[in-house]
Amino acid sequence: MGFTLIGPLSNVETFVSGRSIRELPRLLKVYGPGRWRKRKGEARIRLEDGTTHSAEVHWYEATGIGRKELKIKRYLD
Repeated sequence: MGFTLIGPLSNVETFVSGRSIRELPRLLKVYGPGRWRKRKGEARIRLEDGTTHSAEVHWYEATGIGRKELKIKRYLD
């Protein structure tokens, strides 16, 4: 199910970085080299059906490449 961010990310933290990322070989192959980090934060999101929720969102991020592969981990409301 797809979603879009409709508010800023808050409580952002990095919880895995560098060689500790299990998906690092795939990230390097698909997006290229960078300082990869797995991050999480809270955001207001809009689902494809039009409903809005607060959710914890996880993603991969690298300097110069940006945020990739955002996914909802849990709903907060």
